Amino acid sequence: MNERTSTAEIGVIGGSGLYALLDGATEVEVSTPYGAPSDRITVAEVGGRRVAFLPRHGRDHRFPPHKIPYRANLWALRSLGVRQIVAPCAVGGLRPELGPGTFVVPDQLIDRTSGREQTYYDEGAVHVSFADPYCADGRRAVLTAAEGVQAVDGGTMVVVEGPRFSTRAESRWFTSIGGTIVNMTGHPEAVLARELALCYTAIALVTDLDAGVEGDHGVTMEEVFKVFADNTARLRDVLLDAVTRLPRERTCACAQSLDGIKLPIVLP
Repeated sequence: MNERTSTAEIGVIGGSGLYALLDGATEVEVSTPYGAPSDRITVAEVGGRRVAFLPRHGRDHRFPPHKIPYRANLWALRSLGVRQIVAPCAVGGLRPELGPGTFVVPDQLIDRTSGREQTYYDEGAVHVSFADPYCADGRRAVLTAAEGVQAVDGGTMVVVEGPRFSTRAESRWFTSIGGTIVNMTGHPEAVLARELALCYTAIALVTDLDAGVEGDHGVTMEEVFKVFADNTARLRDVLLDAVTRLPRERTCACAQSLDGIKLPIVLP
């Protein structure tokens, strides 16, 4: 394998149902100081851009949300040359108007997880700015690509520990504190990307209305997987268009997020 086929500038971290996003891709196995990533990474060219795809849960869906090797995943992509990441994910809608099949490009995040390894800085007092968790340039590119599916511009993703779904009381509380959608994988993925000075943009597909929104009906895993599968083609089209619209030269604040900060392990 030559260096050209095993490097990429853009990464896609896919969720449920997106394990075969890229056609004709080269498989790359990457080791990291934080163990192995979720699975082998596939690299291919899309619209003249080198794109690396990593299945977030593993191809056989072996990693539940709280066991995903997030640090290894982001480090592995960075080591291949990736500097911009688009992260599709399945979410629950916290507002009645955000029904199944709705696309949302969030601009804020609330972390309600616990116990996850969420930083590369295990020693010393190091603080990375995270006021705006998603890349502004990346969001513009994704929103333009998603015009055909009328994606919602902005919203707050509440990230819960899982793997269980929310109670009705929790769901109503998430809405009351400003939540728009709820998810189990958006953190620490976003903050780890920031700690590596990577641009990170989430695109969320609503698969269900959360328990406290829809009345008597609770969320089931079967429904989530079905809605995601029914919308995989639409999501794939948006993603493949979005990666071609990402800027070739980064001028956003993400690229400077490590200025004056030294990682505990030397980056490749």
